[in-house]
Amino acid sequence: MKMKAHQVAFTGSYNEYFGYATDIDAVVYLMLVNDLIHGLFPEAVTVGEDVSGMPTFCIPVQDGGVGFDYRLHMAIADKWIELLKKPDEYWKMGDIIHTLTNRRWSEKCIAYAESHDQALVGDKTIAFWLMDKDMYEFMALDRPATPAVDRGIAFHKMIRLITMGLGGEGYLNFMGNEFGHPEWIDFPRGDQLLPNGTVIPGNNFSYDKCRRRFDLGDADYLRYRGLQEFDQAMQHLEEKYGFMTSEHLYISRKDEGDRIVVFERGGLVFIFNFHWSNSYSDYRVGCLKPGKYKIVLDSDDLLFGGFNRLDHNAEYFSSDGWYDDRPHSFLVYAPCRTVVVYAPGEELEPLKD
Repeated sequence: MKMKAHQVAFTGSYNEYFGYATDIDAVVYLMLVNDLIHGLFPEAVTVGEDVSGMPTFCIPVQDGGVGFDYRLHMAIADKWIELLKKPDEYWKMGDIIHTLTNRRWSEKCIAYAESHDQALVGDKTIAFWLMDKDMYEFMALDRPATPAVDRGIAFHKMIRLITMGLGGEGYLNFMGNEFGHPEWIDFPRGDQLLPNGTVIPGNNFSYDKCRRRFDLGDADYLRYRGLQEFDQAMQHLEEKYGFMTSEHLYISRKDEGDRIVVFERGGLVFIFNFHWSNSYSDYRVGCLKPGKYKIVLDSDDLLFGGFNRLDHNAEYFSSDGWYDDRPHSFLVYAPCRTVVVYAPGEELEPLKD
């Protein structure tokens, strides 16, 4: 609604946002709405949906901005769908990092790996892109998983946590996607006749897909349970360490050959290994703080449907000397298709149940 024409191509130049193409009435309306909301309810939070990257969108009205507290980081979900259509050996670590971090400094964003757009009929969720028809037959724990299911469960966890870790200051999940809901949503509808004569078929007003199967995430005999447990662990990690609101964010490694991404956020060190087969022992990663580190979240934990390749009682001690532009470093084992989060000794406490 901010632009008079809806087919505007933005290149990043600020001249494209402040000119005759901008609908001034619409922008002023949004400013008035935000001013009214924050004036009446100071504790309220407003989130704007803006795909154009409008400058001043999250600057307070009194400072000349539109006044939203957060904007939706809408490019992330599109990037994941783009990548999921390719074999993972074609994924570029730098491309992923750029999309996740492509936002203005101090402009707060809500990150999400997928939303209702992917869950509605006609599209696929991340889980469905990853595992497809195997979700119908191989999600029970009493039978072996297929390679597609093992890959899908591993990447589903990694995609969510790297989105949460780098994508913004808030995290959004669409209902059921936290445990990889296997099917889409389709509301009851009849055939629709368009003005040009085209008929869009309906579903005979069926309620069959007009629901979310939350029982799947609670079933301890299905692999969905592990995905749900991991989602809860992610939220507990953020609740304890507050890494999403920390101003400290440093990406020390994005290795296209090893398929490794390492970054610090808050006091934590995140290590992602996107490689499909290579696990790395004695892999050196840089860190800011010296001392002892321990694992505080491991996507390979059996509880999360992993293979339990790491010892959670192990302690990792840093060495002095610059590595990846960090003043200290330590050695880890990085299994393929996993994310492991390490915390320095002074911040170690048990996560809340």
